[in-house]
Amino acid sequence: MLSHPLLQVKVKTYHCCLEIIKECLGVHNVSQPVSSLCNGIHFLLHPKVLYEICAFGMQEPKNEVNAAAKAILTYLLQGRLMMTALTWNKFIEALCPVIPVLQGYADTEDPLGNCVLLLSKASSEAGEGILPCTTRLKSILRLLLVRKPSVRALALKLLACYLTREEGAGTKRPSIDARVLSRVTNLFIVKKPIELKLDDRKELIIKLETVEKVYEIFISDDIDLVLRKSAAEQLAVIMQDIKMHAVVKKLCLIDKIIEYLNECVGQDGEVIECLIQPSLTLLRKVLCADPVLRVSLSQQSSLLTLLLRVSLIFHEDCTVVTEVGALFCLLLFDEVSRMDMWSDSPSSKPSSPSIFSLPVSVFRRYHLPVHALGHHAVSPYSMVLPLSADCLALKPVSDMLRMAWNLSWYHGSDNLLKQMNSETKIHEFLDTLKLSTEDTLTLRMTHTASGLKDCLHSIVQAAAHREARAAVTRMSFYLLNDRLSFKDGTGPCGITLKSLSWHTTLNRFLQVLPACTEDEKLLIDIIHFLNKLLKEQRKSVSTELLNWLLELLLRHSPNPLFDLLVLTESQSREEADTIRTAVRQQLQKELMALFNTLLLSFGEVADRKCLELFYVFQTQLALKLLQCLRVTDAPHFYGLPSLERTLRGMAHLTAFPGWSSHSPLTKPLEICVKYLSGLLEVITSFYVERGGNAMSFMGKGVTKSTVLCLLHLSHEMMVQAQSSEWMSLWFLPLGSQGEEHAHTQQGLAWLIPLWVDRDPEVRFTSLGLGSALTTLEAGCVALASSCQNISGGLWGTVVNILLDQSECSMVRREAAFILQNLLVIPMPSVIIKDYTWQGPCVHDEDSGLSLTGKPALQALLYHCHFYEHLSQMVKHCYLGRYTFDLNCSAFHGTSEGNDLNGLDDSFKFWRAPSRTSNQDQDPSSLSTSETTVAASLGSAEFQPLVLCAAPLPEASHDQFVAQVAGQHETASPRPPQDSSLSAPLPRQCVFVTPPLLSAVCSLLDSLLATTPGDTADALRQARLMELLCGIADAALLETRVRELQALLPASPPLEHTQAQVSFLLEYLSSLSRLLQSCLLVDPDLLVQDELLKSLITNVIRVLTIYIKDVLDAELISAFYQTWTHLFNLLATLLRKAGPASLPFITMGLARHWAAVIDTFCTCVGLSATCPPLCTASLQFLSILLTEEAKRHLQDKDKTSLCHSPTLASLLDKTQENQASVERLNEVILQCYEGKSPKDTLRRVAANALLSLLAVSRRAQKLALRASLVDGCIEQMKHIHAQLNLDCLRPGKAALKRKDDGFIKELSIAMQLLRNCLYQNEECKEAALEAHLVPVLHSLWPWLLMDDSLMQVALQLLCVYTANFPSGCSSLCWSSYGQHPAQAAHRGAAGSSLMLCILKLASQVPLENAAVQQMVFMFLSNLALSHDCKGVIQKNNFLQNFLSLTLPKGGNKHLSNLTVLWLKLLLNISFGEDGQQMILRLDGCLDLLTEMSRYKHKSSPYAPLLIFHNICFSPANKPKILANEKIISVLAACLESENQNAQRIGAAALWALIHNYQKAKTTLKNPSIKRRVDEAYSIAKKTFSDSEETPLNTYYLKCLENLVQQLNSS
Repeated sequence: MLSHPLLQVKVKTYHCCLEIIKECLGVHNVSQPVSSLCNGIHFLLHPKVLYEICAFGMQEPKNEVNAAAKAILTYLLQGRLMMTALTWNKFIEALCPVIPVLQGYADTEDPLGNCVLLLSKASSEAGEGILPCTTRLKSILRLLLVRKPSVRALALKLLACYLTREEGAGTKRPSIDARVLSRVTNLFIVKKPIELKLDDRKELIIKLETVEKVYEIFISDDIDLVLRKSAAEQLAVIMQDIKMHAVVKKLCLIDKIIEYLNECVGQDGEVIECLIQPSLTLLRKVLCADPVLRVSLSQQSSLLTLLLRVSLIFHEDCTVVTEVGALFCLLLFDEVSRMDMWSDSPSSKPSSPSIFSLPVSVFRRYHLPVHALGHHAVSPYSMVLPLSADCLALKPVSDMLRMAWNLSWYHGSDNLLKQMNSETKIHEFLDTLKLSTEDTLTLRMTHTASGLKDCLHSIVQAAAHREARAAVTRMSFYLLNDRLSFKDGTGPCGITLKSLSWHTTLNRFLQVLPACTEDEKLLIDIIHFLNKLLKEQRKSVSTELLNWLLELLLRHSPNPLFDLLVLTESQSREEADTIRTAVRQQLQKELMALFNTLLLSFGEVADRKCLELFYVFQTQLALKLLQCLRVTDAPHFYGLPSLERTLRGMAHLTAFPGWSSHSPLTKPLEICVKYLSGLLEVITSFYVERGGNAMSFMGKGVTKSTVLCLLHLSHEMMVQAQSSEWMSLWFLPLGSQGEEHAHTQQGLAWLIPLWVDRDPEVRFTSLGLGSALTTLEAGCVALASSCQNISGGLWGTVVNILLDQSECSMVRREAAFILQNLLVIPMPSVIIKDYTWQGPCVHDEDSGLSLTGKPALQALLYHCHFYEHLSQMVKHCYLGRYTFDLNCSAFHGTSEGNDLNGLDDSFKFWRAPSRTSNQDQDPSSLSTSETTVAASLGSAEFQPLVLCAAPLPEASHDQFVAQVAGQHETASPRPPQDSSLSAPLPRQCVFVTPPLLSAVCSLLDSLLATTPGDTADALRQARLMELLCGIADAALLETRVRELQALLPASPPLEHTQAQVSFLLEYLSSLSRLLQSCLLVDPDLLVQDELLKSLITNVIRVLTIYIKDVLDAELISAFYQTWTHLFNLLATLLRKAGPASLPFITMGLARHWAAVIDTFCTCVGLSATCPPLCTASLQFLSILLTEEAKRHLQDKDKTSLCHSPTLASLLDKTQENQASVERLNEVILQCYEGKSPKDTLRRVAANALLSLLAVSRRAQKLALRASLVDGCIEQMKHIHAQLNLDCLRPGKAALKRKDDGFIKELSIAMQLLRNCLYQNEECKEAALEAHLVPVLHSLWPWLLMDDSLMQVALQLLCVYTANFPSGCSSLCWSSYGQHPAQAAHRGAAGSSLMLCILKLASQVPLENAAVQQMVFMFLSNLALSHDCKGVIQKNNFLQNFLSLTLPKGGNKHLSNLTVLWLKLLLNISFGEDGQQMILRLDGCLDLLTEMSRYKHKSSPYAPLLIFHNICFSPANKPKILANEKIISVLAACLESENQNAQRIGAAALWALIHNYQKAKTTLKNPSIKRRVDEAYSIAKKTFSDSEETPLNTYYLKCLENLVQQLNSS
């Protein structure tokens, strides 16, 4: 009843309630019992009743209601003394949820307002009050948000008391005093409230692992606060998506934020203040989506006071204050934010937790610092009364009811229209519900399909032009409706048109020439409709529509659409009629617009027939546009709008490659030459001969389009011309027509004035044309010849443009490209007569000295302070997005009517000339100021435009707002040569973009190639490499890529972000190429720890950017290209500066290991679509593993203090990314096995696989699982069979050709097997089972013919037999028993590979020392096998040792062959059977004795060790004792200066004398005994306790035992 829709009922209800309260709580009842009276008001003491009164009764416009509501609440709040304690408590309990609404009426001057204020006050010194403590604190804070200033001031006094009594108040900031409180009365009255809105996406945009990593950075105490702040800001952006909240809540984000807030209010809280703002934003977003958390935190009074103190500390920071205010809104108004709590019948489905809304009454009574959704604009208990009969009788209501009735009755508009069109009419309802004629017409018009059919029918049945035009215009309006209603997709009009045969209807108007003006107007409307249709369907244009249009345009005569582009003579005579002229011009304009739109519609077309028609259409349109350009009648030629349309159409057309090559009658080059002639005629007639645009009346669009067409034409002629002779066609006579020798002077001088045009786009395009022409040597020579009369010539002109700080970046970039092209042609260091290209020429007028070529180039660069200028350019690089700054306050002196985007208007902002670029140059310097075209500054419209008057900082990048459209920058024109501007002006902003720096990097790369030494010195002196590397910012790139992936509502336009990312990637590519050149020329330019560390960190971060969610194909391609260059850079770093760069690279890879593995897998997986990236990544991986292995070998004997991780350890020991490592091995194997032998990628993949198998046990295991061992051995069998087949072919010698594919494949297969078997017994077992040895045995004749193959085979055998007895034994097996299928190719029965090896080793000497060494190393492995030693003994192979010759004369060194034999014998001597083999050789001991007297480096004590081993066998001791030479050698070892020799001798003598009595007698020789005693005495003195080592201890033990044995009887 309190919310009844009838006012009388509502007034009566409130009046009755008020009377009951007066009766129960009135003063007249003071003498009666309280308990009996209080029960009468209990029906009001319910939260929903009080909510209705507070939120709606007091807001009622009628005074009878709101006065009664206020009186009710006043009686209740003042009636405590008239209530029992039970009733009062019941009232307060019901009132608490409603207090947020009630407090909006707090006022110091109103009875009810004062009663509300009393709720927030404490009633005693102990701090007790009417409300509970936390509820009272919340009510006080809520008062800070009311609209009355007096109430807010009172709230501050109450809070001051509360804060001063707070526990630990003395240790918290800020100290509470009157000064602090006086300035925060309006603390939360903010100007820009926060929008409480979050996103609820269906799919996760960002990986949860990424969120966790960012969170770890945020909470890490070891990371710099700036990085932690950045991480918090990124988290705040990520938390815009509700699905991300669960991750951070699980990681205890709330507790961490509260911890930071407590630290902030502490005495040392200034340190952490930078984290507060993003932390508050995070807390707000999490609270906004979690009502349960809001309830929990709103009951924590400590958090509420904490937030208040933070707002007082940051009272001057509106961002922080607004965030705290938003948090207070969430926590203080939580009770009334849930609609279902106050509804009459709560919904079974709970409301979305992401929606935070407040009652409308709260918004009316409070000044909230947030924008949130509102609810309960009317009472949730209000009801809607049925409409009266009077309302239904109103015409708008009856019309709506009638339409709704019919639509519902016939189930939609389609069925209703069918019924209307049917002949049988069925009367199913009253006549009042039948549609009127107006209703029927409205329905037909608003229903798209029906309306379009009516339009087409009207066109067919039209009796006059007006009716047909009206129908076509209606069709255009349907398209407009689609565009307004369906911005991102095809609307119902486009869909309907695809199903209607409207082509036939319009065909008849497009196949005949218009006979009158009305025909032309109708044709204009139809062409306009077709143009709109193509534009609307550009993203998904219909192939059928394109085919129809192209067939229509390519039909044979008559072809009105093409013919109407060019006026005939009869039409020209009719131009006297002004109306007909305007109509015809409009028709040509619409035709040109249609052709341009049609050209742009073929970006995504893949239909072959459509493309073939399109190519023919391009060339036919080109010929027709050429006719338009060649109209010579003066009135038409001077019609700039027509000329500009033609040239704009040419610009659209010539942008397509191959546009001239599809004419059956005219050759492509002929078309190009005609175009060139016409375009140059436009340039010369209306630009060059009239002094440029200062005196020409040509529009800016004409110049721009003409130069753009010439640029496109240059690229087309390069493709179509067979030689460079076409360059001469671009030459024009110099000078005026009246000059006598004009016809003999040829050149490109017409191009130079365009370089100084006032329009930056013309300058940019004309310099781009110069850059295109200078890609040929003839163009460089011609352009240089054309600039001979200019001060400084071509070189000085281009350098001056590049270094001009007032010029825009896109123009300077093209100047850099021209310079780069000029440097490509080799130039001499001295003047050479009749030499085509001399390079720059510099002449000093004072000294008369002239320089040419490289010296002149150095002089020019020095004179212009080239590298100093480049340094300033890098420092002033702008890395932000290119967008318009809508705040035009920076533009001083410009009128309000000026249009910054007016590209079609004349030049409006004339910039003051820059003094910074010429201040260091004398008047004779090389500049192009003489070529600048003068212009008047008399007009008031042209005012100086200065972006910034303050000097630019040089130590950091300037953050300017780029005044550009799309990818174009607003730039100054050439400064006018006017004496009035000679006074010094404020320095202008230098605006340098990454694309310009990319061109600078390429230019420096070319300079390094031309003059490497001088350029390297200049780069070092200017510290350019440090500056250029400092621009590379991986964090910025990561942020922009995340924006592209997330596509948040607040993100900038997609095109701007894509452009920024592509520019940054282009810069990284150019920089990496420059850095590679620097490493090749002078590695010291980069070998600096800090530079390398930051560079490598950035490079690896760029390589690990996650781009799978980036949808733009061109951007993905740009990433792949950049990654290719970065991998090449890292590979070059390892090659040229491996020791310095390797630790940084491995640490960087370890830091991002999971992402690195993913990147490698991605890159290798692109072997088919992007081979350069696959090659670069595999080469880097191979070089890195190789360098690590080299480093490991170098540091093997060193104690390294650096414990940086290695790639090998990451591959084998990390378990987290085991699946990714396995995938990397799989993709490399697939890349190797999936390519043909002739593919270079197969070789690259093989190298990477070789390096990987050499260092990674896990890689070997995975290769074994992938059957790599079996596959390689099968491949060897296949190659063997193929070689045998080739030998049977006459005239074919398989191994005579070094580039034979089979031989290379055989080598790779054996190398892969070698590395796969290295120290891996499982792989060796697999090779044994796959019959490796028989396969090698079958290939042995082929191996003997190629030393490199033999070396690889022997390496494989060495690895195979190392510590693998079964493998050693397999070499001794007969070929028949092991592999009978190939026994026919191996020679006699019973032969084995072991015998082949012995035969090879017996050839003394071998021609190839490497093969010889490998043979003996292999035999040394076999010598440890019992079976192999038996074969060696039976073969009498050891007899060859006795034939060795000792050095003669003064040579004291053994030969390499002798050393190899000694190593073999040493391995043989490890077993007793081998010792017996040595002893059975007559003269072997004597020969060894002689050899022990010679020196050799690799194994200097091999003979002694052989004797040492033999002495340990009791059976051998008599033979040793019988040889006095051996005894004397061993005794002499005790007196050797080398400790190793001493140990060997002592150990051998002790072994000899041990348990052998005869030896004691022999060794008691006084000479030997003396040596033993002396050695023992010296050893005891030399080896103190501090020097004890296992070897020294063993040596002492040997001598001690010797002394005891020799002294015993």
